[in-house]
Amino acid sequence: MSTPHALLATTAALAAVVVAPQTAAAAAPAPGTYYVQSATTGLNAADSGGAVEQHRPRGNEGRQQWQLKPNGSSYLLESTDVSGNCLGRSGDQAATVACASADALWEINPLDADRYTLKAPGTTRHLTVAPQPPGATYPVRLALGGSGDLAAWYLTPVAPATNPMPPQDRRTLDQVTFLTTHNAYANGVDGGFAPPFVSLVPNQTRGIERQLADGVRGFMLDIHQTPDGAILCHNSCTLVSRPVALWVDLQRMVDFLKAHPDQFVTVFLEDYVDPAVLRAELARVAGLSDVLYRPDRTGVRQNGWPTMAELAAAGDRLLIFTDHSRSADQAAGLTRDSFGVMYQREWTVENHWSMGSGIGSSDWSCYSRWYGPDTNIPLTRTEPGFRPLFVMNHFRDVPIAGTAGTDNTKLADRAQRFCQPAARKKPTFLAVDHYDRGNPASAVTTLNSYTYP
Repeated sequence: MSTPHALLATTAALAAVVVAPQTAAAAAPAPGTYYVQSATTGLNAADSGGAVEQHRPRGNEGRQQWQLKPNGSSYLLESTDVSGNCLGRSGDQAATVACASADALWEINPLDADRYTLKAPGTTRHLTVAPQPPGATYPVRLALGGSGDLAAWYLTPVAPATNPMPPQDRRTLDQVTFLTTHNAYANGVDGGFAPPFVSLVPNQTRGIERQLADGVRGFMLDIHQTPDGAILCHNSCTLVSRPVALWVDLQRMVDFLKAHPDQFVTVFLEDYVDPAVLRAELARVAGLSDVLYRPDRTGVRQNGWPTMAELAAAGDRLLIFTDHSRSADQAAGLTRDSFGVMYQREWTVENHWSMGSGIGSSDWSCYSRWYGPDTNIPLTRTEPGFRPLFVMNHFRDVPIAGTAGTDNTKLADRAQRFCQPAARKKPTFLAVDHYDRGNPASAVTTLNSYTYP
């Protein structure tokens, strides 16, 4: 999971459900400081030298915060970076203009429970996301256009009110945050995972059993197909010393769950094997069926995630995701969810996989890993009755231990200041390299002290 993949198309239904309409009408927006966030892309309106463009959410570091101020029957959105400058219009394009200008005024009207349109007063022109051709990249300047989905915006509070976590027996799966290890198998303890020159920079330095004992509850694993089945390795299994099979690590997790009946574990597969090979690999895990959680069979998409207490009572305590394409499996005649492996893009959202190189400056912006010409899953995606789990990646291209330790000390700050508002939900999984450095578990504790709207 340390290398990007080609974006694969997900189901047609999922691609169409970017933001589902709600029944309740939104209240008039209250004065405050907001991100003006596209409901189509999840990207923010940002001041860029006077032009207003879509930018990746970057907290207070990207000229993306706007103070909403009533002005008669209209509103102003004043930049928090340049006093007296407001989000406004210049002809048919969005621009920052003097707040005293008539071009700074907006009519803000609710579309549903949490989306709005921003319209130039007395006109039919709305602030819109410009449609992009396949392969186009951002930033792109915002424009004035007609109504419709491209004119739908969230006003996401910079500092939203949070609530205490519910009691232990009432908190739902999507309210809990779990420490997650990126490339958990690449630890140099359980076995080899890559040719020797790559193994010099492992992502983790403790084995799976120790990770479980230390409180890790999410595991990112790469699997490749060999004559021996699904093997854990990076990019290629050629020249791997002491290879480990997927079933071996899954067995460790199942055994842990049998010994700890109140615990819950999630596995994320970067999956390069045929579905029949994966099915055979899972069949080797003793007791897997006793703990495997099947959200596709329990009404989650209609009713939301169950409580942790309900999951424990039902024995549903191991959730397995694949990043593989459902459409590719349908063409092959065997879907992975038929034997209990869920297609991740149907159940989660995930930010881009890297903050940059192993040393030097980092990119803390938080934007969807799955936004491009082949698929559109913004971090903000939601559906009636269902909120996807949010996988927050917090690691770099190369897992240098010292850098990872420093980054891990900043995990809670990035989650709260950058990624929560970007996704409009708090992370369910905090994925890091070298989890034993920088105390990322403290960030998990912090996030588990409250619920986010």
